[in-house]
Amino acid sequence: MNAWPNILSFGLLCTATGGVLGLLTFSRNRKNDIKNDATESAIIKTKLDNIGQFVDSIRIDFKASDQRWTALSETVIRIDESTKQAHKRIDKIEYKGEI
Repeated sequence: MNAWPNILSFGLLCTATGGVLGLLTFSRNRKNDIKNDATESAIIKTKLDNIGQFVDSIRIDFKASDQRWTALSETVIRIDESTKQAHKRIDKIEYKGEI
């Protein structure tokens, strides 16, 4: 009957060792998970920054295009007014019978 205390203490020692190894493994995996999460967060942040810069670039290009369209529209309006005035002058000349 003296073997039972030795077997019991050996069992407790194995259980405690297993618990310690489990905690160490958990701690190690947790550190790896934190590193992986940080790496993924950095990659995502970098990609979002790149997308933000691309959107800013598109916005600048759009403003430049809008300014060109506005200038072109103003030019077309001036040409249209000039054409109308020219037609009025031509109509006056035709009405007078000079042509």
